[in-house]
Amino acid sequence: MAADRTHDHSHDGPDDHGADDTGGARGGGADETAVIPVVPAVPDPGHALAGVAPEPGVAKPDPVLTVDGVTRTFGGLTAVDVAHLEFQRGAITGLIGPNGAGKTTLFNLLTGFDRADTGSWVYDGTPLDKLPPHRVARRGVVRTFQLTKALAGMTVMENMKLGATGQRGERFLGALFTGWGAQERQITEQARELLARFKLDTKSEDLAGSLSGGQRKLLEMARALMMKPKVVMLDEPMAGVNPALTQSLLGHVKSLRDEGMSVVFVEHDMDVIRDISDWVVVMAQGQVIAEGPPSALSSNQAVVDAYLGSHHDQVLEFDAEGNPVGETAEIVAEMEAVEAEGGLEGPLPEAGGAEGKRT
Repeated sequence: MAADRTHDHSHDGPDDHGADDTGGARGGGADETAVIPVVPAVPDPGHALAGVAPEPGVAKPDPVLTVDGVTRTFGGLTAVDVAHLEFQRGAITGLIGPNGAGKTTLFNLLTGFDRADTGSWVYDGTPLDKLPPHRVARRGVVRTFQLTKALAGMTVMENMKLGATGQRGERFLGALFTGWGAQERQITEQARELLARFKLDTKSEDLAGSLSGGQRKLLEMARALMMKPKVVMLDEPMAGVNPALTQSLLGHVKSLRDEGMSVVFVEHDMDVIRDISDWVVVMAQGQVIAEGPPSALSSNQAVVDAYLGSHHDQVLEFDAEGNPVGETAEIVAEMEAVEAEGGLEGPLPEAGGAEGKRT
């Protein structure tokens, strides 16, 4: 380590002087100051998660965000019912599931855009369940949306500046009696660096409304980074983005992890999930039904059933009059029993002979 090579050479013998293994020239005094800085390596999240059991609600080695007993209902529909869920620090966690599984609702709850009926969640020891969105963001948890929230009538640069926190000019007295010019220049420089990183620097003076859908996704991600977050939650960042920009977005998501941030993102493209995720959480009907590394999920029966149905590989059998027989009749009987208990949404198939009621 470089820190070990800065010891006092005044007591070294003539054969030792200047002969450290950094390859410096022998005998020169400059060698004593030519210390190679050591940049701490970002821990490999995949290695940290290697011994974690692939099962719902499993404990993580170093969770940055922990969810307990969170439920959210809309009328008779339970949109979210998560008993326990942990997100690993410094990892990219993919959140997948069929449409209506509760993924976006969970995002809304964790970031303060909705209120849970029950439960709590903690970020780095700080409860977030009673905080509004802006205070959640100030704690270090930011999010993007399925539909981008860029302010179309403002320029790209102005959108970026809005993301910076603690601006003195936002308060009336602060704007009048404190010097905010230096801070404004610092914020502008930070915004320029991020726009260059996301290849939007040539668009800085364009109206945000003139950007393409993919460019708006990039702008929203860049603006989120103006807050210097610790956790970034991305809701379908690749949706509606052309393939060229998709690759760019994937690179940016990976770079967030490389910089030590924790990323949680909702995605439907399994190729994307396999490419960048260290860990995947699967939701269905509001519940976490599976967790694990991307490679383990394709063979998980609960995941297959959630996407294709538990009887997706069943051959349906009917008699000459169209009535179900054999195992098909058993399936219909199960569906009728569930419907009678009020647990099935939508009408039953015609063979069931009854109309379901919505709950």
